[in-house]
Amino acid sequence: MLSRLSTQAVRRHAAALVQARRGISVQSLLHGSPEAKQEGDVQIQQHSRLVARGKYIHGFEVHKVKPSAVEEYKKAAEAYYTAIKEDPELHVKLTGSWEAVVGEQDTFYHILEYENYSGYDKTTQKIRSSEHLDTYNKLIPYLTGRSQQLCQEFAFFPTVPPRTEGGIFELRTYQLHPGTLLQWEHAWRKGIEARRKFVAPVGAWFSQVGRLHQVHHLWQYPDLQSRKDTREKAWQLDGWSETVTKTAEYSAVMDAIVLEPLPFSPLK
Repeated sequence: MLSRLSTQAVRRHAAALVQARRGISVQSLLHGSPEAKQEGDVQIQQHSRLVARGKYIHGFEVHKVKPSAVEEYKKAAEAYYTAIKEDPELHVKLTGSWEAVVGEQDTFYHILEYENYSGYDKTTQKIRSSEHLDTYNKLIPYLTGRSQQLCQEFAFFPTVPPRTEGGIFELRTYQLHPGTLLQWEHAWRKGIEARRKFVAPVGAWFSQVGRLHQVHHLWQYPDLQSRKDTREKAWQLDGWSETVTKTAEYSAVMDAIVLEPLPFSPLK
């Protein structure tokens, strides 16, 4: 009898160990880095607070347009985005508007700057009850798809003010492994100094609502050849190669889209 009880106790203990190991495996899949595994989802949210500038929320609006309606769309987009950026009752500024020329074709990117989440709430509520909604609805027939994402700026990488320098823009988007945002920020805080010696960044953001665990970097160059030359020069500086290695380590997917600013874009 005692032997039977002892055997059952051993089996229960073994089953508990297996369950605990499964829990650790699931936690590893969810949180990625050792730090995130220990600290969990609450700490990941705290990471966002540590790396964010916190002053503004940036809305990324992406429109996929019918190839046959690109010119009509551009006119409708100018009417809408120009109207909302000039409306003093709205808590929003237009950072910039661009058309993709390398990457997914017939795709347009609009980045809006809100006075934090309260500014976003107030702006969207006012738009829904104003003539701006009618102006926006005129865009709809020209679209095949649209998406929106709310992002925060990295504290070390604030968005530049409106300017006209010409050339092209590059939007680099990274899909991070969950739990690696803080490590990403540390790697780029060091590595960005190497890039600043040759080109000043336009802005950098990480997602908060919409597709999560995404980072966006925006750069501006005179042309594609200048982009190539600048990137090659950066490799000659200490710290940049390590940043690139960490970028590959923390990323699941990376995209580089070449953009041209629309005529009404404050950044161009």
